[in-house]
Amino acid sequence: MGLLRLFFLAFFSTLVLQFNLNSAQTHLYDFCLGGNYTTNSTYQTNLNLLLTSLANNNSPNNTRYFNNTVGRRPDRIYGLLQCRGDYNSEDCNKCARIATDEVTTKCPFKTESIVHYDECWLHYSNESFISIIQVDPTVYLSNTNNVTDPNLFTPNLSDLMGRLVDQAVRNSPNLFAIGEGNYTSSQKLYGLVQCTQDISRSDCDRCLRRSVSELPTCCDRKQGGRVLKPSCNVRYELYEFYQGEALVFSPPPPQTTSPPNTNTTRGNGNKSSNKVVLIVVPAVIAAVLLSIIAIFLCLRRKKGSDTDIVQNEDEISTVESLQFNFATVEAATDNFSDDNKLGEGGFGVVYKGKLSDEREIAVKRLSRNSGQGLQEFKNEVLLLAKLQHRNLVRLLGFCVEGGEKLLIYEFVPNASLDQFIFDPIKRTYLDWERRYKIIGGIARGLLYLHEDSRDRIIHRDLKASNILLDAEMNPKISDFGMARLFVLDQTEGNTSRICGTYGYMAPEYAMHGHFSVKTDVFSFGVLVLEIISGLKNNSFYESERAEDLLCYAWRQWREGNALEVLEPLLKERYSRSEVMRCVHIGLLCVQDDVARRPTMASIVLMLNSYSVTLPIPSAPPFYSRTAAMKFDMKLEEDETAVKDPSQPILKDHSSTSIPESVNEVSITELYPR
Repeated sequence: MGLLRLFFLAFFSTLVLQFNLNSAQTHLYDFCLGGNYTTNSTYQTNLNLLLTSLANNNSPNNTRYFNNTVGRRPDRIYGLLQCRGDYNSEDCNKCARIATDEVTTKCPFKTESIVHYDECWLHYSNESFISIIQVDPTVYLSNTNNVTDPNLFTPNLSDLMGRLVDQAVRNSPNLFAIGEGNYTSSQKLYGLVQCTQDISRSDCDRCLRRSVSELPTCCDRKQGGRVLKPSCNVRYELYEFYQGEALVFSPPPPQTTSPPNTNTTRGNGNKSSNKVVLIVVPAVIAAVLLSIIAIFLCLRRKKGSDTDIVQNEDEISTVESLQFNFATVEAATDNFSDDNKLGEGGFGVVYKGKLSDEREIAVKRLSRNSGQGLQEFKNEVLLLAKLQHRNLVRLLGFCVEGGEKLLIYEFVPNASLDQFIFDPIKRTYLDWERRYKIIGGIARGLLYLHEDSRDRIIHRDLKASNILLDAEMNPKISDFGMARLFVLDQTEGNTSRICGTYGYMAPEYAMHGHFSVKTDVFSFGVLVLEIISGLKNNSFYESERAEDLLCYAWRQWREGNALEVLEPLLKERYSRSEVMRCVHIGLLCVQDDVARRPTMASIVLMLNSYSVTLPIPSAPPFYSRTAAMKFDMKLEEDETAVKDPSQPILKDHSSTSIPESVNEVSITELYPR
């Protein structure tokens, strides 16, 4: 009797455990972003409506994907919920209800939030992100156990994940794939990849491949790992963690040549095939010829037209919706009054304005030396208007009338970064936490321009005055794409007209006109060191001899005194590891050797993950020349000393030599692994 009772107890416990496993939603991580909304505000009402609609969306949808938009600006809110592709609709709806119920508890009063569960993930924001690839912020999760044979495991994992990405992007209707491959003869390897349904297949491919490439960073030699991004996620394990039928990937069999068909009993079939060939081939040739003629006629028609540059009706309507009336902009800026003047740069003057609907705008009145035609200008504006990221100033529209070309942007209330970090009073508003947040935001904005936007954009004039700060002190890069709007005399990364600001320009660009994404990386490094130190690179002096900020930071780092670079007023409250890491990243960015500078993707990873070991930087531009000059001066001092018998001969020139690995190792050890 006791044995029977024990059996029923064990059976009942198993049922309860199984029920809990099936019903519980596994929370993984959440990001609470953006600013704050207030209780009982219109935004909160719209958010509640949005979450309710996502939780109760029971429409038949094999992709397990829902999105909605609620409200009007400035309280409009966008939302997206994506379930994992291997879960059924019941599990998806259950996760949707839990995610929408818990998100306001996990991220109270935040205008943007992302919550990740094992079964689904939810994202809402006051800025439009639907159909826009988003690869940050990122969550890295790994199994604590290591694999026994990493040399065998790593290539098999790479092969499996690569095949799954191909399957999801090329063959899957819902951008989802699960599959298994061989680790050893007795051990399987299981993987999963998925994108949200709003992005294109090409964006999905880019997001997934980037996530797979980051697996070694977080999960090298681990038995399991995940990379979770807003637009995609990847996962692998040594156990079957998913549901449904998986693709089985095995090593491809050796190719063999098929023997010739010797079956003589199919003579009628061969004759039929010949007839089909005789009929089909001429028809195909005729169709190809007709297509070539049609394309030729279309090209001739386009060649004779000066206005048919925008490719389709959607783009034409988009251009028209972006176009502002000159009288409207003139009235908004009070006839471009000096009282509304916000600043002036190489591309024109910026004015503050207010439209009739009370929206505040910033108007850039472009200089008249642009070499573009009207339609080319419109196409470039259309491109820039499609670039949307939380760390880019949003382009609202344009105006062209007579010789005037105006760009209309969202108004960012806290002006530019240089007005804070270089001002003796305002710099006190920027504590280390805010400065670190600004550095990360600029890095993500640049990464979007370089890798995740529809067209690669190289800024070429990144500096503190082109970083604007919103009401929450979030950084927004401005003037991106200005070099495109002003047709420069350039071919394949070379230009005869330099567009930029000395002190921020990479040496290869300033001296030879060569530019690339690494040109922006150099400027970013200068900007990072300025944010840390509160000092301008092009007007920095130490003692009697001029020394720019880069050389000063390099010297302090090599001498083991990197914290001396920090703004003095921050030294009472700061994160030592974050400051040291940012100085290190800044010096990596301003290396003279272009090839050794990191990409923005690497920089974002360095800022977000302390498990990444940073390489040792080399000297910034002109440092070697400065060191050589000091060495020569030291030799002259030695020669003078020899002439005086009372003074010893100086043979130790350690003051000009560069310390070796002692300081390098000590700095590397400051970062937790």
